[in-house]
Amino acid sequence: MKHRAHALAALAIASVLLSGCAAAAGSVDAVSAPPSDVSAPASPGTTPSVGHSGSANGHHGGATATSGASPAGPSDAALMVCGDQPMARLTSILDLKEDPHTVNHWADSTFTCTYHLQEGGLDISVQEATDPASARKYFDAMQALAKDATPIKGLANLGFPAYETADGSAVFQKDNFVLHVDASDLPDTLGPESISRNALAYQLSTTILACWVEHP
Repeated sequence: MKHRAHALAALAIASVLLSGCAAAAGSVDAVSAPPSDVSAPASPGTTPSVGHSGSANGHHGGATATSGASPAGPSDAALMVCGDQPMARLTSILDLKEDPHTVNHWADSTFTCTYHLQEGGLDISVQEATDPASARKYFDAMQALAKDATPIKGLANLGFPAYETADGSAVFQKDNFVLHVDASDLPDTLGPESISRNALAYQLSTTILACWVEHP
């Protein structure tokens, strides 16, 4: 069933590419200058500076995205995780009547968008490394530290290094980005179709990756 869900989500990328991808919405809080390189994750299964530290008041549908990566904030690509396409995909999968509230956070080269669902928080984060090699090093460290990490192989990984965890996380590395969709705070199944949190994390990941393919 898991592999079938992966295949269906991969096929859905074509429709996402045709629809186009908006940058992002919401203000960005807790701005800090990125380091010269990316260090390894501090603890198993987590991404540095992901969470709700600092004052966070970014909302879906707000400010215009910044142009490119800079010490003042995340790149347009990172901002897409809080944009229209992931939101539309999430509301469609879960058959939500309205868009969930979102809060975003930028610190230590990591942009995090938290979607506040009735069942719990869904965190989507992007670690921006200085180059693809540094991003791969960071990805490998995350995978080594993650509990019950399983590589995503074949067509399901869309040609990128990827893995998932039993508790509902999907992690992909593309270029100098490491994308982490963390649904571990959610129930095992959600929505009218009882989609698993792992399938939800995977489908949101492929939606964002499709945006990145269209707008590298």
